[in-house]
Amino acid sequence: EVQLQASGGGLVQPGGSLRLSCAASGFTFSDYLMTWTRQAPGKSLEWVATINKDGNYITYADFAKGRFTISRDNAKNILYLQMNDLKSEDTAVYYCAKPPKRGQGTLVTVSS
Repeated sequence: EVQLQASGGGLVQPGGSLRLSCAASGFTFSDYLMTWTRQAPGKSLEWVATINKDGNYITYADFAKGRFTISRDNAKNILYLQMNDLKSEDTAVYYCAKPPKRGQGTLVTVSS
């Protein structure tokens, strides 16, 4: 069974940083493209970033470019999202996904 558990969320001030992690199990992690998505309160699910299985092809949503970095450790079966210069509009539950399977999310709140 595919399991994806995100962690690392929390309360951070505007301009701050957070590093999200996603522990993957139940499949051969290194064989699959992975993504981060998010859902802000009252809004629909929004794609954040995608990384291919080898980590050498990465794409970002426009709002994430220059501030967020997706990466992966295939030896540890972990997906990461480094988020810098956080803004209030980044407040959301963040999910990692092995499309179309989405795991449990982690809440990021950006507020002063």
